[in-house]
Amino acid sequence: MKRVTGIGGIFFKATDPAGLARWYREHLGVPVDEDASHALFHWREDRGGDGLTVWSLFDRADGYFRSDAPFMVNYRVDDLDALLAALRAEGVVVDERVDDLPEGRFGWVTDPEGNRIELWQPPR
Repeated sequence: MKRVTGIGGIFFKATDPAGLARWYREHLGVPVDEDASHALFHWREDRGGDGLTVWSLFDRADGYFRSDAPFMVNYRVDDLDALLAALRAEGVVVDERVDDLPEGRFGWVTDPEGNRIELWQPPR
C-alpha cells in the first residue's frame, strides 16, 4: 500500500492573513487569491492526470488546526481508510473524525512532536 503520494497543501496561521497574503504575493509572487488568502499550484502527475497543491493562510484564532503549531501540512494519499487503519495498528495518534467533502476525503494524525497532519484522498 502506498502511503503519501504528494503534498496536497501547506497551511499557515497568521495574525493578519490578508496582510501576510499581500506580502507573499508582492515579494515572492505567490498567486494568493485576494479574498480567500489561498493560492493554487497546478501540476501534472508522473502517471498522468492533473495535480493540485493548495497554499493557504488561516487566522491564528481559527480552530481548524486543532493544534498550537503555526503550520499544518496536507499530504495526498490514495486510500485514506487503509492508511488510517495501518497507522492505528502502528500506534500512531489518529483522529476519529473523517470528512467526506466534494473536494475529497480528509483525515488527521498527530506526529510524535504534536504536529497535526492532514491526509487528503482527492476525489476519483
